[in-house]
Amino acid sequence: MIVTPLDSAILDSKEQYVFYHKMIDFALKELIVAVQQKQILNQQEVLLFKQYSDLLLYSIEAMRVKYMYDEEENMRVDLTDSGFPNYLEFRYLFNDLELRKDYLDKLTSIDVLKEEFLDTLMRKKEPISKRKLFQAASIVYYTSAKKEYIFNRFVQGKIISVTEGSPAAHLVSWSFYDVSHNRPFICYMYFNYDGKNVQDHKDEIYAVLKNVADRDMNLDTMAYAIDKRLPKVFPKRIRRVDLGPLHNVFAKDENKVTHVILEGIANKNVPLDSYAISFQIDELDSASEFKEGSFFSKQTFQRWDAIFGTRYVFAPHRIIQLLYNKTPEVMNNLALAPIQVSELKTK
Repeated sequence: MIVTPLDSAILDSKEQYVFYHKMIDFALKELIVAVQQKQILNQQEVLLFKQYSDLLLYSIEAMRVKYMYDEEENMRVDLTDSGFPNYLEFRYLFNDLELRKDYLDKLTSIDVLKEEFLDTLMRKKEPISKRKLFQAASIVYYTSAKKEYIFNRFVQGKIISVTEGSPAAHLVSWSFYDVSHNRPFICYMYFNYDGKNVQDHKDEIYAVLKNVADRDMNLDTMAYAIDKRLPKVFPKRIRRVDLGPLHNVFAKDENKVTHVILEGIANKNVPLDSYAISFQIDELDSASEFKEGSFFSKQTFQRWDAIFGTRYVFAPHRIIQLLYNKTPEVMNNLALAPIQVSELKTK
């Protein structure tokens, strides 16, 4: 039985640890496939969504290896409206890998550790101690994990040309891990550029996005801040994907979907490994343009339409049935009927 105390957000047993990592890895992979199949995002957006999700999966796998046999430290998971690791865990990964060489110099060499393992298993006929297993896991962690693949608090995508029929000539994407929600968000901005080559201006665009669009905020506030700070950039559409929360046995929040799953698990109507993923897209389109400023320094701004939000739920069939029975009002407000994904089988 997996127990997560209400006042704790720490995975403090090997069983919880293995279970959680299997669940989040499985759920994210199911989500990537379903988003593509249902064409919730267009082809270019899906490719970028997969790239950011791969960084997230890579980072979570690095956490799994890091903590595998560590008896002193435990991974922290945000249990309120998230289901993802606490944002500090990503920072710890990044900091660790900045000091990779220092850590590797302090660890027992691989050859020495191999000899010790063989001696313990073959000659002494004893199991490997947890301390030695932790040393081995640490070597794997520091030699295999790459800092450039860690999902940082802000991840910048490149400026690319867009396909025909798009609202503008260029597309730039970025992702951030919001500190207040402990959830990843992925953003897309379609824009036109008043100049010869947008790549000459990319450093300034990237700097502005990192400074004013690196957290969850009102989408029109974000759009205005970008528009104001980049006079040569004319944003035409901004889409923000809120990836989560992940509703599961570990969650301790007030979300109706979470409560249905927890109640179903408690009553043994659904298995312990039941889950669902909420997924929201907020979109803002430019309706027209207007100029502001003095005669000699006028700047073109966008006049934005109202924010358009669409919400989705991804869940296995049994959970979808349960949600329809318990929270029909939530299901009726979704952009599409709940999208079926595969069940997680932990046994």
